[in-house]
Amino acid sequence: MDSRKLIVKAGEIEEMKGERRVHFLNPAADRVRKSLGDRVGLNNIGVHLIYVEPGKETTEYHKHYHEEECIYVLSGNGTLVIEGESFPFGQGDFVGFPANTAAHSLANDGEEMLVCLVMGQRLAQDVADYPHQGKRLYRYGDTWDLVDLKDITDPRNSA
Repeated sequence: MDSRKLIVKAGEIEEMKGERRVHFLNPAADRVRKSLGDRVGLNNIGVHLIYVEPGKETTEYHKHYHEEECIYVLSGNGTLVIEGESFPFGQGDFVGFPANTAAHSLANDGEEMLVCLVMGQRLAQDVADYPHQGKRLYRYGDTWDLVDLKDITDPRNSA
């Protein structure tokens, strides 16, 4: 094993071409992502630098049932929404979401680029709710099933 392949130096990160990502449920969630974890071969955790322009969001307001994720702000400012409550969130701030805790989103409402380090698990299966959209996503492997929350029934209640 060439140990150097496990290291990504600052200059290399600076030179990495970012990938523009727009969330499939929220066109305002438009960011550029540099996947540091992919660069060194991490399979079970995603580690990304994300760049969010003023007026844009990092993602759609959501909650994971099985995966954990966290955000650390490197520069810029925004508004973090957790379970409907808004918080100023900026450089040096950190937030973590253990599995099945809270719906959340982050928007850049500042005047400069918001740069964050975002990390999250990559489980084979997960369930995520998008409360503002009234949707639930079931993800298993490469298969995604998006359903309306109103159509979900608990089979234990249908006797």
